[in-house]
Parts: sequence; C-alpha cells; structure tokens
Amino acid sequence: MKKSGGIASLFVVAALIVILGFTTLVGFGSRNTGAMKNIKLGLDLAGGVSITYKVTDKNPTSEEMRDTVYKLQKRVDGYSTEATVYQEGDDRISIEIPGVNDANAILTELGKPGSLEFQTEDGETVLSGSDIKTAEAKTGQNQDTGAAEYMVELQLNEEGKEKFAKATEENIGKQIAIIYDGETISSPNVDEKIPDGMAYINGMSSFEEAEELASTIRIGGLKLELEELNSQVVGAQLGEEAISTSLKAGVIGLIIVFIFMCVVYLLPGLASSIALLIYTGIVLVLLNAFDITLTLPGIAGIILSIGMAVDANVIIFARVREEITDGKSVKSALRLGFQKALSAIVDGNVTTLIAAVVLWLKGTGSVKGFAQTLALGIVVSMFTALVITRMIINAFYAIGIRKEKFYAKVKPARKPINFLGKRKIFFAASIAVIAAGLIVMGVNGARGKGMLEYSLEFQGGTSTNVTFNQDYSLEEIDSKVVPVVEKATGDAEVQTQKVRDTNQVIIKTKALDLEKREALDQALVEEFQVDESKITYSNISSTISSEMRQDAIIAVAIAAVCMLLYIWFRFKDIRFATSSVAALVHDVLVVLVFYAVSRISVGNTFIACMLTIVGYSINATIVIFDRIREELKTRRRKEPLADIVNRSITMTLTRSIYTSLTTFIMIFVLFVMGVSSIKEFALPLMVGIVCGAYSSVCITGALWYVMRTKIGKNREKITA
Repeated sequence: MKKSGGIASLFVVAALIVILGFTTLVGFGSRNTGAMKNIKLGLDLAGGVSITYKVTDKNPTSEEMRDTVYKLQKRVDGYSTEATVYQEGDDRISIEIPGVNDANAILTELGKPGSLEFQTEDGETVLSGSDIKTAEAKTGQNQDTGAAEYMVELQLNEEGKEKFAKATEENIGKQIAIIYDGETISSPNVDEKIPDGMAYINGMSSFEEAEELASTIRIGGLKLELEELNSQVVGAQLGEEAISTSLKAGVIGLIIVFIFMCVVYLLPGLASSIALLIYTGIVLVLLNAFDITLTLPGIAGIILSIGMAVDANVIIFARVREEITDGKSVKSALRLGFQKALSAIVDGNVTTLIAAVVLWLKGTGSVKGFAQTLALGIVVSMFTALVITRMIINAFYAIGIRKEKFYAKVKPARKPINFLGKRKIFFAASIAVIAAGLIVMGVNGARGKGMLEYSLEFQGGTSTNVTFNQDYSLEEIDSKVVPVVEKATGDAEVQTQKVRDTNQVIIKTKALDLEKREALDQALVEEFQVDESKITYSNISSTISSEMRQDAIIAVAIAAVCMLLYIWFRFKDIRFATSSVAALVHDVLVVLVFYAVSRISVGNTFIACMLTIVGYSINATIVIFDRIREELKTRRRKEPLADIVNRSITMTLTRSIYTSLTTFIMIFVLFVMGVSSIKEFALPLMVGIVCGAYSSVCITGALWYVMRTKIGKNREKITA
C-alpha cells in the first residue's frame, strides 16, 4: 500500500466511525432518534404487552394446557424471541410480548384462538385443528411466468396425515373448506392425493395474505379454545437503572480493554481498538435493522462476540510479535501474522457460528434470542478483525510508521512449560471439583432444598396484583415495596412489573401458601394502606416449560455434534474433536456445580450463561489445537510428541491469558456496577470464563495427547 492509499484508508475509517456514531446516537430522518434508541428491548428491560386468555373448555387436562402453552410459545416467537407464555391458575394462559405497547394491535394480529375444521363440499369434517402440526407462509416462483407466488405450507401430524390422504384422494377436483370459528377463511381445490402430510395452499395475492391465513391456521390448531380475559401494558422488570448501569459498564469495560490492548500491543493494539469501536457501531445498527429484541441473554451473546472480536486481534498480533522476534521485517511480520492467524480465527468463529445457527433454528425463547445476537456478533467480529483491523494497521505502515518498536516488544521465546507432566493433577482436580459439586447437589436434593435454586422461570409460583393508593415508580417499588414483600414471604427473588396508566403492580414470587398470603396482605395494608379487597392472587406456571427445556437440551446436543463433525473435518483427527467436546462438557459441569453450591437462582439467565460458556470454551480450545496441528507439520524426526504439545500450549499461553482477561474485564465491570439480577448473571459467567481458560490450557491438550498415545493407529509412547 502506498502512502496515498494509507491516507485514503484512514480517511475511510474515520468517515465510517463518524457515520456509525451519527447513525447509532442521532439517526436519520424526522424521528431524530438513532439506532441505539430504536433497539427493541425485552420485558426485563423495557416492558411490553401482557394478555391473559381463559380456556372455554370445561376441566382441561394438564397435558392439554401444557400443549396449548407450548404451541402458543411457538406462535408468539414470531413477534419476539423473548416473548413468554405461561399457565396461570387451572384454566388461564398469560402471554407477555416485549417491545410493544399496543395491546389491541397485537390481539388483532395474533387472532382470537378458536375452533378450526377442514370440511368437504357435503359438510363432512375431515380434519380438526389438533391434526395440524404447523403452517407457514412461503414465497415461490411460477414456473411458466417467473412471477412470484405466495402460498401456505401446511404440515400435518401422523394422525392428520392419514386423514388428509384419504380426504384428498376422495375429493380430487373438489374444494375442501377451511373453517375457523364458523367462518370460511379459505376454500382451496384439491389437485391430487396428498399422502405425505405436506400440502401447499396457493393463490394468495401477497405474502401478507399468506401469513394471515397461516397465522389463523396455527392459532386455530390449538387443542383448547381460548377467549381473551384482559390485556394490559406492563413496565420493565429491571427498570431504567439496570439499563443505564449496563450501558455504563459496557462503555467502561470497552475503555479498559482499549487501554489494555494499546499498552500490550502498541500500534496494533490501537488499530484493534479502533476496529472494535467500529464493530460496536455495526452491531448496534444491525440489531436495529434486523429488529432483534434485546434482553439479558441477548446482551450475553454480544459480550461473548466482543470477547471473540478481541480474541481474533490478540491471535493476529501475537503472531506478528513472533515473526518480528524471529527477525522478520515489520512488513513481512504483518503479512505473515494475518496469514498464520487466519485458520485459527476462521475455525474458532465458524465452530461457534455453527452452534449459534443450530440454537437459532432449534431453540425457543431466550435461547433463540441469545443465538441471534451471538451469530450477528460473530460475523461482524470476523469482518472487523480480518478486514478493518488489517486495513488500519497497513495504513499506519503506509504513511510512514514503520519502526519495529511501534509494533512489538521483542521478547525471547518462553521456555516450554511441562503441562503434560502435570496432567494427572489437572485431571484429578477437575474430577474432584465436579464430583464434590454433584454430591452437594444430591445432598440438597435429599434434604428437600432442591439440587438447584430454581427461580420462577423454572418452577412457577404466585402472581399477586396489588392496587396501591399512589403511582410508584419502578425505582420506588424496588426500594420500598420489594423489601416488604421479601420480608413477608421469605422470598429473595421477587419480580415486579407496573401496569401502565394505573396504580397496579404485579408481584411475582415463589408459590405462597395461605399463611404467607395472609402475611403479605397484612404487610401491604400496614405499610402502604392498600385496600385488601384490591389484592388478588393466582398461581402461575413456569415460563420455561418442560418442552422449552427439552428444546434447549436438544439444540445444544445437536450443536455439539455439529461442532464435533466440523472439528473432525478440519483437523482430520476425531481425537481433536472429542477432546474439544469433552472440555466443553467439563466447563458446563463446573459452572453447574457453582450454581448448585452458591445457590444462585437458576432462571432465564442460567440458560444464557451456559450457552455462553459453550461458545467461549470451544473457541479457546480451537486456537491451541490449531497450533498443535501447525507444529505437527514441521515436526522434527524422533521429536517426542509431548514436547510438541507442551510447546504449542506455551506458545499460545499469552493469547489464552489475554483473551480471557479482556472478556473477564467486561463481565467484571458489569458485575461491579450492575443491579442484583445482573450480578447473578455475571458471577457464574466469570467462573465460566476462568474455567474455560483453565480447561483449554490444562485439559484439552493433555486429553488429546492421552488419546493420541493410547487410541488408534498413530499411538505413540508416552514420554512426559
């Protein structure tokens, strides 16, 4: 790159920073609001609409209620991945959708659940709503004209497939009407027998028309009929303080990371800091562009992707330092640094991206929200590390900043540390910690305390609606009302929400028996002089249903298998893949044990924390394995394998420490400054980061080495 090109590159970078800053903080157009202000926030951060339905069927079974809750959860995921659905009492279902404040619009779009039937021309019902698996709007292309076609893809369950095969065979050339709540909403013709349970309803004039029909079929496919009882706009669960402190913590954390990178990596550190600033702006713009609802789990995904963005730069500049130490010129060192770091960056990010995509496709609720922000962050972090950072550092060189002292502090190579020689100690320590934790879980379970301290999201509880004599702010509720509720109920995990334009406050606690309800009534009357007749109670189910938990477990399992297959394919050795997944399981178990021993509440953030550990752990391991793979290619004849592994771990040790440290800094600042619910999220995440660094350095390489020397055709004698 010539000097003029370097100046032009820096000008482009400066312009990009200005544009992103203006777009995120100020914005374009008459609204005069930036992308940062337009990002949709979840119920925990900004509130939304709460709708309560009552089941019209008499004496619904628990299975029917669970199935209806699960199907409604799938339905409202279309509005927001952070929407929640839960059972209230014996025959009520509540839906909370974040980021909106027009209940009537939501009710109109959602549709009133009712009966759904497929009837032939002679009035015979051949299908009911319970036979429908799903219905989705699709866009296709007319084979003759090439014009766009809009349709509904209809999938039936096993029972419905048999019914529909018979009905379509007997009614070829005739219509089968789709009737919803007594009204015909569509009357498609049958062209042929449909034996496989997959049908397409064509002839829609627009995608919106197809989506409306698909939506009606989906909502009509519920096992139970529902009627709306009430709808209301509720406030945030965490309040403005949680948002403001999180933003401040994020800014402070980034500043500390910037300073750290500049001190450690000099000019390249400055380049990476500028690229990280651009990364942050791009992510904020894309969050707004893709209409992603941001909650605490989503913030976890962004934090992880920031850590991976820093990680990519650390890998690159550690390589640059190595090349300069080996006597290469600055120009050659920069070129080789990016070139040699490429495989580790791509493999680490692609592996985590695979996990994010699987979780996005297979997960529900907060799992899907986490996956969206993580996938978005990974793509942007790779772009900024491999393109923006490279452009900036090459521009610095082109304009004349070429002295070696600006690019690296030359240090003699570190003598290899004998990690493998201590592998038995590392293995024993990990097994002991996990075993001790599992024993504690068993003892707590036997004593009736529960193996884990499950929150409302996992076990349900009691919802109390209180009408106060004045309109309290959320901050006043936190400081005045919550302590009274905690003392009366003995529950330290109280959740509160305001009902907009009223003095009503919804208080959610663990299940309260009659004695505790009476104690709460008395406390509220004495402290706030509320009218006792205006205090109502109802039991609520968990917002994370067993089906959602099952979905999350299945999604993580599929993601682990996909990651294993990718690592196997890239490293041509299943022992690399097996070691990576084993370390991943190790980290998850250690964090689970921490939750059990510390009795930190297990709720929505628990899932986000575990998923973050999965992504972080696998990325750190890939970097070490990439170095082992590289060293094996240049292995000297008769050189002990143990020496190669120890050397590879030692060579990447600085990277492992620095990356973990920068990510830890981000979370630590969040822990110090955050409100209590954010602290409960940040603390186990810090444990996971430390554990991930430990397993990558002390466990994975040793585990691969043991398998390499004990298993397969390439077994070698253990010498360490």
